[in-house]
Amino acid sequence: MVEPVNSSLGKMLLEEISPVVMVLCTPLVEDTFLRNGLSFVETLKPFCNFSNIDVPVRTSSDQLYRLKKFTLRLFYASDIRQPNVEVAKQRLEHVITQAGEKDFQDLKSDPPQITDILSNPESEIAPSWFQYYNKELIRTLSFSDHEAFDHPVACLLVVSSKDEEPIKKFVDLFNSNRLPTDGTMDPNILKHYLLVHDNQDATTERTSKVLSEMRSQFGNNECNLLCTNSSKEGNVEHQANPWASFKSSVSADKLGCALTGDDIVEIKDLMQEFASRHIIPYMEQKVRELNQQISATRKGLKNQFKNFLWRKGKDDNLDATKGSMYTYSSTESQIRILGDYAFMLHDYELALSSYRLIYTDYNIDKAWKHYAGVQEMRGLAYFISDQPKKDSECMENAFSTYMKLGKSGFQNATRCGLWWAEMLKARDQHKEAASVYFRICGEEPLHAAVMLEQASYCFMLTKPAMLHKYGFHLVLSGDHYKNSNQVNHAIRTYKSAISVYKSTTWSHIKDHLYFHIGQWYAIVGMHDVAVRNMLKVLDCGYQSKATQEIFLRDFFDIVKKTGMKHEVVGLQLPILNMSSLQVIYEDHRTYASQASALVEESIWQSLEDDIIPSLNSGKSNWLELQSKLLPKKYKESNVCVAGESVKLDLEFRNPLLISTSITSVSLICELTANSDDLKLVDNEPSGSSLSPEISTEHNQVTTSGFSSFTLSEVDFTLGGGEKKLVRLTVTPSEEGILKIVGVRWELSGSIVGVHYFQSVSVKTKAARGRRKNKLTPTDALKFLVIKSLPRLEGSIDHLPEKLYAGDLRYLVLELRNKSDSPTKNLKMKISHPRFVSPGNHEEELTTEFPDCLKKGDEHNFVQRETNRTSSVFAFPQDVSLQGDRSLRWPLWLRAAIPGTISLYFTIYYEMENVSSMKYRTLRMHYNLQVLPCLQTSFKITPSPSRLQDFLVRMDIVNRAKSDCFQIHQLSTVGCRWGISLLQPVDTILPSKSLLAGQALSCFFMIKDCRKSGTEDEETTSLPPSQTDVKLYTQDDDEKLFDIVSSPLASFHESERSCQGPSVQVSPNTVDFILISHLAKSSSPSAVPDLPKILSHHSCHNSIRSSSLISWSLDGPQTIRHDFSTSLCEIKLKMVIRNTSDGISSVTINTNDCLPDAAAPTSSSGNQSGWRYVPTITEEMKLTSDVMGSRLGKPPSSMESSPPFIWSGLSSTKIQIQPLSTTEIPLQISVFSPGIYDLSSYELNWELSEHESATSSGTCQGYPYYLTVLQSE
Repeated sequence: MVEPVNSSLGKMLLEEISPVVMVLCTPLVEDTFLRNGLSFVETLKPFCNFSNIDVPVRTSSDQLYRLKKFTLRLFYASDIRQPNVEVAKQRLEHVITQAGEKDFQDLKSDPPQITDILSNPESEIAPSWFQYYNKELIRTLSFSDHEAFDHPVACLLVVSSKDEEPIKKFVDLFNSNRLPTDGTMDPNILKHYLLVHDNQDATTERTSKVLSEMRSQFGNNECNLLCTNSSKEGNVEHQANPWASFKSSVSADKLGCALTGDDIVEIKDLMQEFASRHIIPYMEQKVRELNQQISATRKGLKNQFKNFLWRKGKDDNLDATKGSMYTYSSTESQIRILGDYAFMLHDYELALSSYRLIYTDYNIDKAWKHYAGVQEMRGLAYFISDQPKKDSECMENAFSTYMKLGKSGFQNATRCGLWWAEMLKARDQHKEAASVYFRICGEEPLHAAVMLEQASYCFMLTKPAMLHKYGFHLVLSGDHYKNSNQVNHAIRTYKSAISVYKSTTWSHIKDHLYFHIGQWYAIVGMHDVAVRNMLKVLDCGYQSKATQEIFLRDFFDIVKKTGMKHEVVGLQLPILNMSSLQVIYEDHRTYASQASALVEESIWQSLEDDIIPSLNSGKSNWLELQSKLLPKKYKESNVCVAGESVKLDLEFRNPLLISTSITSVSLICELTANSDDLKLVDNEPSGSSLSPEISTEHNQVTTSGFSSFTLSEVDFTLGGGEKKLVRLTVTPSEEGILKIVGVRWELSGSIVGVHYFQSVSVKTKAARGRRKNKLTPTDALKFLVIKSLPRLEGSIDHLPEKLYAGDLRYLVLELRNKSDSPTKNLKMKISHPRFVSPGNHEEELTTEFPDCLKKGDEHNFVQRETNRTSSVFAFPQDVSLQGDRSLRWPLWLRAAIPGTISLYFTIYYEMENVSSMKYRTLRMHYNLQVLPCLQTSFKITPSPSRLQDFLVRMDIVNRAKSDCFQIHQLSTVGCRWGISLLQPVDTILPSKSLLAGQALSCFFMIKDCRKSGTEDEETTSLPPSQTDVKLYTQDDDEKLFDIVSSPLASFHESERSCQGPSVQVSPNTVDFILISHLAKSSSPSAVPDLPKILSHHSCHNSIRSSSLISWSLDGPQTIRHDFSTSLCEIKLKMVIRNTSDGISSVTINTNDCLPDAAAPTSSSGNQSGWRYVPTITEEMKLTSDVMGSRLGKPPSSMESSPPFIWSGLSSTKIQIQPLSTTEIPLQISVFSPGIYDLSSYELNWELSEHESATSSGTCQGYPYYLTVLQSE
């Protein structure tokens, strides 16, 4: 902390509480000094501050002390009166206005950084004009009637040597009543006489004579001579002009232009002599006299008690607020003069004792202004004496007393507050000083603005800095400045506040600052800066809609006032989502639609691996070869084709709640023509390093006016908070290097927004595989433009977006080539062969779909399915596209499974007479929404007695939400299985339609048409009619669908590969195809495009059996024999099938008689299926159970049957290969007629190399009844 005397307050007190000299001069004196652009007082003022006067002083005691610093204040007699309030107010306003105009050029600069502000010295943080303003504010209270330090100490009478009768002039000046007549100032003051001699037009003789007369008349010591204007030309220039800081309204070159250096030295010596030999001694003498007088009347306990009793008897009702009760001759005034003189002579102890003596008198008299003034001087004296506790107490007391006086005391309270704040700042108590500034704000806006701003800097200077309070008080100050029409200061304070809130998340405060700064810049005519600040509030989505409308309206109003278009880099309306930036271009890869271009590159590459031929050796593609052909400096560039658009997708977001219209959105591009590099693309690369000359055509454009490339322009409107992905294109028409630099758009036709892409991460849709990660953001937006190439355009007609599972559609693929160069060797690969199958001919259907798929239609072109060993479909060699010719190729679509399905088509084609690129691909992408429809399941159960017969149970559930379906037919696939109904069609589905959510179960009989016997089984071809079952009754003449022809056959092959294994498929499986169609209904369907036919494919349905082997015993049912001649030998045959995947070892054990004829033995738990027993007699009933139950008790005739014997081997063991059948001959011998049950055998089987948990088992023989009759 600095010493109080050297602090800013100490220096202010030295200047403001110092002796006042009243100046009386003649008009000729003023004329003499006006030649220098200065008045007489202005000429002397720079020399009234003595920093080292070194005058010995003795006041109340005999102890001498030396006065080092001293100041005089010179005033014309006409100015020694209390200033007019309105004039003083205008003067203060002028000071503020002048300071704002001085800083006007600094308004264009950017807001200061808070770190820079904090790093500045304390003296440079606050504006310098604050000290000047505070002094002017204090001077508005000059010459108050309750204070004595502004009373004149001396009078300087000045007469020119050119005046007529100079002595008389002195007398006239002296006799005039110049002092106020209210009795508060003592007229008996020191008088000093000065004669001014103008060296330019006055004679020395006359001056000497007048000076002699003066000294004889007024005394030798009281008279002085001042010679001035020694320069005859009047053009003297002073390097360090002493008047420049006192009078800034006149050019410094003209100030003192007639005064030489000697003249200035003479003035300086004159003032120092006047102060040291006249003013200080006079005041010293005055202090001693007053102190002696007051000591006799007021000091001491007796005098103080007497004074107290006298004052208690005075009228308590006296109005003491006016201060007219004390004249200059009163004891109270004399004590006040003593204290003020002692203060100005730096005898602070004497001043404090005087103030202490008088303030109790004012308190008793209720002279509150006098009381507060004394307390104020006590606080200042304590401050200079470095007694901090007492000075704050006195200043608080004085301030509170002034404030109690109301409006009349506010100005004095303001001055007291300023001194008090300076005291606190000198002791680094900035936070307390800020509170003092806040207390003296008052109601007048301009005064409050200055005080609030000074308070803000106090918060800045606290340790640690209170930045938010600093910014908040700056905002309050700026608002008061604006209310006082001080716009420059309002801008300055708001800009300083921005430095606090710029890095915070307090968006509402930042919007308030930037918005009002923009408005105020527009008021002062700096519209460009206004627009720049208003741009900061456009991203204000968190504000209310009304506030956003105000921001936007004022912004556009300011822009219109400029009368020009403003290009703004980084405009925040709309906001660009740079993470969505995606560049789509076509090199050898072309796209049929935007959806195709957005597909991941890996998906296309997986499709094109088989369709693109390899180049040279190894698995290389055109891109790898092309990178070798390109110049080294362009290896990282992307490649595009002249005449084909480079597309850029970018998301625009409206941050506001109000709609915003965006117009003329386009790319900013540059095209550099480089013919030498382009030739390298067409020619073989040489081994030497090439450095070609680049002739540059640098087109950075914002419209499509240049012929080298064409830009698209997009206009759109964004609703409140809306996001929109916008596609922008640039189409180069010449070869060269194309760069996408940025994007531009317009708002309201007057604001041009620009955004550059230098530091943006870019997604390139046709990036080069493994080189993709090496591309910098700049390289990703740079393209090598090669010459024009043929390009196929493709589309699929009538492709629905929504359909039911199983829906079969006929589509047409249309390909076009608008180029005159032909294409050849067309090939196509489809991502989902299960869904799409190409047709076989470039022809239209001659029969309406779906009738062309039915049997017996000889006019349609649908042919029998041929095996396509390759997944790539090759168009005929003679297919070539050129000019306006188009190719229409049939496609079959079948919605195989429900869900959202993405279909990808890649069409490969080669180009003739093109060396830069050998081939191109057309990529097509479509999304299908497949709804669930009919869900089918099949259960096949074998017959134990007839190996070729199976019972099929079909379960159908309609999974559609609203639509009904009619079942058309059920077919088995292949020539092995025949199918037939077990019940009439009418009983299967009486309602004719399967309603939404309805389930249905029905039964069929299928028969295996293979010839059984050996392991090499042959298949007997069935008529097509035996593989299909019609499941409808109406329109009996309607033909069935041909499932062995394309496309049903091809789709079924795809289903087989998708639904089950494609290698070593079990022969004991059955494939079914169910054909249905949508039932007619009055309610709207869930799909807009109604299906005409639906095919449901169920593949690899296995035959369910609990045993891994099955067998049947074949032989005669009835035989006649003459038992009188011999026994009856009957030959039988047992057919055994191994239904497992392993080798089965089977042992047959026969018994000659039944264990219990009355209770037949149940078959093993491993047996299952349904039993078939032929009719023997009318009394016998056939019992069939599909769950495997056995026959009940046999007929009573069987109980008395004589036994029979197996005449063959009693035990036979064989091995059966997996999934094969074998036959074993058997024989029995019957001795008498009767009915015999030939189930007296059992089969023991065991599997080897089988994963099933069941590896062995025993099965009892099936009942087989043989009737033997006696022949006649």
